[in-house]
Amino acid sequence: MRLVLLGPPGAGKGTQSAWLIDYLKIPHLSTGDMLRQAALHDDPTGLEVRQFLQAGRLVPDPIVLDIVDHRLRELDCANGYLLDGFPRTIAQAEALDTHLASEGTPLDAVLELAVDEHRLVQRLTGRGRADDRPEIVPQRLQIYRRQTAPLLNYYFHQGILRSIDGNGTTKQVQSHIKRIVDRIGANQS
Repeated sequence: MRLVLLGPPGAGKGTQSAWLIDYLKIPHLSTGDMLRQAALHDDPTGLEVRQFLQAGRLVPDPIVLDIVDHRLRELDCANGYLLDGFPRTIAQAEALDTHLASEGTPLDAVLELAVDEHRLVQRLTGRGRADDRPEIVPQRLQIYRRQTAPLLNYYFHQGILRSIDGNGTTKQVQSHIKRIVDRIGANQS
């Protein structure tokens, strides 16, 4: 099953992706992990990625897309994967769709963890991480709304967006996700 997991900071993506990859036995493809791994190599791509990361700048889409493309071609992705942190923009989503269409392997679903903003703020400020300070959280949520939230409409119009109520307990959210992926899997059989 080929999936994308979307949701604002604090929605529980890390927790749910760990459960989901174990349940489906598919690899978890984190763009951040892929970029950090690429930066360890002394090839031209690795050196370029390292420069962007060290400068605290976003790695440009063409480089990210190339790294994702190479990762999707690895053997462990043959039976599916969970993309986390990618795509983040419409341009990335369109490029991903083009690549997947050329391979004949479109996404099966985009899972959105929908959480009330008040609850997100509570969760984020309660974690104690450096980027979750009360003065930073509104900025992070605004960036998400501006850059990534438009993907929800994009995937809705493709008919592959599945919204999951992420306000409940971890087990409740997992139960919702399980019903959705089991239904998708049954439709593929």
